Order: sequence, then C-alpha cells, then structure tokens
Amino acid sequence: MRQPVDAICWSTEILRLFVTAAIRRPKLAAVVALLLLAVLAGTMTYTAYLVIGVLADYLGTGRFLAGLLLGAVLARFPWIREGKLRIVGLLPKSLRRPLIVGLLALCCLHFLSRADYVAAAFTGFSTAFVLTMPWLRRTVFDRVSSSVFSFAGRQARKRSDDMVIEGEFREKKD
Repeated sequence: MRQPVDAICWSTEILRLFVTAAIRRPKLAAVVALLLLAVLAGTMTYTAYLVIGVLADYLGTGRFLAGLLLGAVLARFPWIREGKLRIVGLLPKSLRRPLIVGLLALCCLHFLSRADYVAAAFTGFSTAFVLTMPWLRRTVFDRVSSSVFSFAGRQARKRSDDMVIEGEFREKKD
C-alpha cells in the first residue's frame, strides 16, 4: 500500500517528465495539449447531448424543450446593481455543481440499467471530471504559480498543505 508521501513524489516525477518533454519539444507538447483539450471538449459535448436526451425521455418532451429547460435552470446573466456588475442565476452557486453531478449520475445509472456501457462510460468520465475539476484547477495553479513566483524572486503564496505544521519562534528579550 502506498503512503501519501509516495503518491506526492510520484506525481512530482510525472510533472517533471511532462515539463522536460515540453521543454525539449514545445511544438509537439502544444499539439498534444490542444488535442487533449479537443478530446475533452468533444467528450463533454457528447455527454451534454446524452443528458438532454435522458432528460427529454423522463419529461416526455423533445430534446429542444429539454435543452431549453436545462439551459434556463443553469443560465447565469450579468446584472448591474448599486453600480456593481454581478452575475445572477436561477440556482445559487453552491447548488449548481451538485445538480450537475446528480444529473450525470442519474444518466449514468439510466444507461447502466439499459446495458448501454459506452454512454455510461462517457457520463461516468464526465462525472469524475466535474467532481475533480476544482481540485485539479487549484493544484495546477499552485504548482505553476509557485514555480513562476520562485523563479521571479518573489515570495510564493502561502501553501495550503494540511500535512505541514508551520510555526514561528521568536526569542524573548530579558
């Protein structure tokens, strides 16, 4: 069984491998990154198509009306109030991600019950991506900003590592 420290070291080794590969062949690294982003966009688009189809099936309407309903529930609009630009929506911010994960899980169970494993795999991957996206964004941003700030000679942001206990010690003058 791996310890958490081993997993952190292993992820650092993979990150180092990707960085050295990008430095050696930047054009190839850019092409691979764009290809991965295109695959991710296609996967998420196809999953949205599947979700709207399942939602239309459950509501007994067409795909167009189900898509409009889902778009109206999840839409966010700019709103100027008291001289400040705000973004408002029908659902509060804290409820949007659980609703999307719930819809994706419902669709995954729907496809598994009908033995449609390819569609279930797409919705399962999208569910995992939606759940891990905040962690992934925070991790990548922290790694990039720490390397850039240390390279520029500035202090890096405070680390938010729960495994590290930080303390300050000061001498008392008698």
